Amino acid sequence: MTVVSIARSWTLEELAYSYLESGDFWTHEALLVVEEELEGESRLIVVEGNRRLAALKYLRDACEGRPVSSKWEEISASADPPAQLFDKVPYLLVDSREDVQAFLGFRHVTGIKQWDADEKAAFIAKLIDEQGLSYEQVMRKIGSKTPAVRRHYIAYRTLLQIEDSVEGFDPNWAAKRFAILYMSVDTEGAKEYLQIDMMASPELAVKPVPEDRLDNLASFARWLFGTDELLPLVTDTRQVSAFGKILESEEAVQYLESRSNPRFEVAFQIAGGDEAEIIRYLQEAADNIELALSRVHLYKDSVDLQKTVRRLGADALQLLSIFPDIERSLLERGSNVG
Repeated sequence: MTVVSIARSWTLEELAYSYLESGDFWTHEALLVVEEELEGESRLIVVEGNRRLAALKYLRDACEGRPVSSKWEEISASADPPAQLFDKVPYLLVDSREDVQAFLGFRHVTGIKQWDADEKAAFIAKLIDEQGLSYEQVMRKIGSKTPAVRRHYIAYRTLLQIEDSVEGFDPNWAAKRFAILYMSVDTEGAKEYLQIDMMASPELAVKPVPEDRLDNLASFARWLFGTDELLPLVTDTRQVSAFGKILESEEAVQYLESRSNPRFEVAFQIAGGDEAEIIRYLQEAADNIELALSRVHLYKDSVDLQKTVRRLGADALQLLSIFPDIERSLLERGSNVG
């Protein structure tokens, strides 16, 4: 991907409109730059603010009659650019790239302009892998909590291990789905299925999944991210807890591994995951019946009520037949009362 195509993939139009409407490049959003040698010359290199600078350049080209698209032509025609908008761009010169990392970490990981989960993890991994920082050192640098730093790092290294070891895996499948991976690897089911130690030091977490679990990792990646032919099994972060329960069940995992197109709901049922939901259904039914019992005698001649009671009775008898011991004890209690 070229620099131009990367810039075009950013959402720049809103920034351009803000420049035209506000009449300035906001000083509090100054670019952060370092002075480095490039092609034999000393240059100012933008470390933070490339998206803002790209929007400014596209807007300038459009205002000077060189729009890259009809959209930018439309933006430039919406208002006259403020005087000196393209001539005076505020920036802060820092001594080195390292000096700005603490600021970026706080601003984007724990601050007011947060990155997505994958961007946070990539930044944390860069600090650990390139600078040799510990989890605690990264925590102090970016203001996050140590367990969160550790989880981000291990999840990111797991993604890199998927990219390196899973044949045919396309990194684009993981786009915007890192949050699901981040949450999933911390479930008991995933930790057991992949043999991931979520307390591992950075040195041991470079490859979180051991060699003898790489086949499991390939299946795990398929279920989370899908393939060219199959949609992901896990489609929402709200399913992560249930997915962890599925991975705890040998029978449910065997079902997932043996089917070319398994269904999440079926695997969840095999894992017994819907037990809590069934209990909730019956608890709500029992609560409603207790409420009705306090006043139902007032309407015992109602034909509609009698139909409903008949239906309830039939359902209750069928339910009790599944639990013969409970049915027997209730019948014995009734006969003793009689």
